[in-house]
Amino acid sequence: MKKLIYLLRPRQPMERPVRRTTLLERCAPALLDSGVRYLTMNIDDDFARVPSPPPSTKLTDPFVAEVCVWLDHMDNRGTAESILLDAGFDIAGYRVTEHLYTDYGGNRHSSPRDWPDGQRSPGIISVTPLERPKRIPKDEWMRHWFNRQGPMSEAMQPRSRYVRNVVLDVLTPGAFPYEGIVEESWPSAEHMTDSMTFYGARNRFELVKNMAIMMQSVAAFLPIWKITSVTTSEYFIRSPQR
Repeated sequence: MKKLIYLLRPRQPMERPVRRTTLLERCAPALLDSGVRYLTMNIDDDFARVPSPPPSTKLTDPFVAEVCVWLDHMDNRGTAESILLDAGFDIAGYRVTEHLYTDYGGNRHSSPRDWPDGQRSPGIISVTPLERPKRIPKDEWMRHWFNRQGPMSEAMQPRSRYVRNVVLDVLTPGAFPYEGIVEESWPSAEHMTDSMTFYGARNRFELVKNMAIMMQSVAAFLPIWKITSVTTSEYFIRSPQR
């Protein structure tokens, strides 16, 4: 079973409700009919109007959706890619290995998932591609991500689900060679927009301390000025967990 991730950008301006209906009502059924085994979609739609926690710059060109497909054979990916392209999106494709750090119900911030496939998940999802600075060897970079950043942020922040996708191959021409793609689930918009809540602080002293810890860790393995994080709605169309 191969997991592929596609980051989508519309070729022409596309309003948030149109993105949602295009992907859920047009692309999703076609992808399943094409032989995709499992399918999830994280869409920057009209239900996810929440600013991204990392600061964005005018230099960033944010994607508007992350489409995750699971295939039995890589030979079938051409059909899946054609469906997304024909719907008006440019795509950046990656073959990844998924590492599910925390699932719904795995900590005190959420209960186990009890909603069906096809229904929007509660809360907000942030999707963040990770770039490795050339100055950092890959093995050192991976150790920091998995052994430092992941456990530290899990202990500090009110995340309800945390998925780390390690990029194995870049699949589409022109796609940026990211090393990883992170999916983080937050119980509500307030959990992302309230600084005290987002950094797990009980007072101003803890807020400053936790922000410094987070900034130091992130700066140790990512180019902070280039981070692009997109807030989305999560849709399990046909989930592996089911």
